[in-house]
Amino acid sequence: MSKNNLLLSLIAVRNGFYSEVSIGITANAFHLFFHILWFFLKHRPRPTDLAIGHLALIHLGMLITVGVIAVDIFESQEVWDDITCKVVIYSYQVMRGFSLGTTCLLSVLQAITLSPRSSCLAKFKHTASHHNHGGFLFLWVFNLSISAHFLISTVATTNCTSNSLLFVTQSCSLRPQRYLPRLTFHILGIFRDVSLVGLMAVSSGYMVTLLCRHKRRSQHLHSTSLSPRASPEHRATQTILLLMSVFVLLYLMDCMVASFSGVWWKSDPVRLCVHMLVGNGYATISPLLLISSEKRMITFFKFVWHKETKCSIVR
Repeated sequence: MSKNNLLLSLIAVRNGFYSEVSIGITANAFHLFFHILWFFLKHRPRPTDLAIGHLALIHLGMLITVGVIAVDIFESQEVWDDITCKVVIYSYQVMRGFSLGTTCLLSVLQAITLSPRSSCLAKFKHTASHHNHGGFLFLWVFNLSISAHFLISTVATTNCTSNSLLFVTQSCSLRPQRYLPRLTFHILGIFRDVSLVGLMAVSSGYMVTLLCRHKRRSQHLHSTSLSPRASPEHRATQTILLLMSVFVLLYLMDCMVASFSGVWWKSDPVRLCVHMLVGNGYATISPLLLISSEKRMITFFKFVWHKETKCSIVR
């Protein structure tokens, strides 16, 4: 590939990445703002509202962090020191783990909410919101611990110019670790991903089974001239199932891109940007899916708009 074609490819992918980050930051900030308003105005929250708000906060922080990383890759004018490199890379890795964990927790909470009274999960319905805090605490402690090796292995490139370093950004690199610590953290990372994705698959399969059963009952009720209209819980479940599908698809694509790269991040800026574009796609798409299906948001802002309009007329 000629230098001109390489430059054009880099510009196109970089612009696409910046557009993705901008849209994702805006959508997550708007979604988080709505949930904060909903909470402070004392409206009755759903069991999944805390998880959805936490997911928006995590994705907002993750996209801001990855935007900072992208600036250092493509438009760096200043060189970061060791502390800046460690904080930025560690924060990004921690929030990626939070994204997976919170998505899994959201799936489990919705499965509990949807479960019938005869189910063994029904006893958790009234206590699910109380267990949220314990689940979030576990996710924070576990992800902060499992990503701790990035605090050790991340170094400023200017302080160490060894050829064995792995490129991360223009300013930061990863220092190779010894075999045993590297293997330990690698196994822990695989265990986390497989466990959470597996739990997500089980809860999603359970919800699909309940939705299919509800559909058959609705068809029977429709034949007796009763309304087959889906309840808000079932509409929310369909949205979360779509969210799970998008997550799994992008997660598998991210794994494929990473495996083709051969290392965590390669020194090729185009390949690196494509990897980041795929890896952060879920953080951009998820708030758009949730906003498009959130009827409370449309109703709430219509109410606020009409209220402000009446106040301006009175004045």
